[in-house]
Amino acid sequence: MRLDKLLSETGYGSRRQVKKLIKGKQVRIDGELILTDNYNADSQLQEILVAGKKVTHNTHVYYMLNKPNGVVSAVRDEENQTVLDLLAPEDIRAGLFPVGRLDKDTEGLLLITDNGQLAHQLLVPHKEIFKTYEVKVNGLATTEDQEAFDKGIIFHGDIQCKPAKLTILAQSPIESHVLLSISEGKFHQVKKMFLSVGKKVTYLKRLTMGPLTLDEDLAVGTYRPLNQRELDLLKPYFK
Repeated sequence: MRLDKLLSETGYGSRRQVKKLIKGKQVRIDGELILTDNYNADSQLQEILVAGKKVTHNTHVYYMLNKPNGVVSAVRDEENQTVLDLLAPEDIRAGLFPVGRLDKDTEGLLLITDNGQLAHQLLVPHKEIFKTYEVKVNGLATTEDQEAFDKGIIFHGDIQCKPAKLTILAQSPIESHVLLSISEGKFHQVKKMFLSVGKKVTYLKRLTMGPLTLDEDLAVGTYRPLNQRELDLLKPYFK
């Protein structure tokens, strides 16, 4: 949110009065003197001081959801239940959306927020935000698969993925249990990567996204607000 709007909503006067505060060198964010009224600000991710007094107004909301199988990562859908449908009515607010997407049949970590600037920073390709998935595939995962993922899997049409880390947790000729860490998000990427080495994904769950890790105590289909430690981890991505 723009700094002048945030301070106006917090009770520091009209936009004109707030602009005078800013130009009068009364506002600091994370220790830095701020002189522009259109500065992007969030009191949950930054320390905002006005004349030395901390601003505690919650500008945005941030929910960690453990997405279940069968729910789509969308704001609305005419045929399927969406991740926003899982939120309690009192937690719904205008502008909420899932950051990125998980396939309908994929479980796990999904961040829901109304902070578009933060979402952009977490999704823009050149930031290379790593995501880790728990994956089960049919067949035997091998060291050759690990080497192929490390080099960068090539899809049909000569589309090459960035190098990815494949860790084998358990394996058998029938099924293998692995972890996969990737820094991009092509359409159905994880499934296509394994198909390229002759294996089909039978279970997929996202465990991490950037600095966030799925809460092990968060039941499938439930959510909670991010705690202060998690908000602090997101600070470097909010510019």
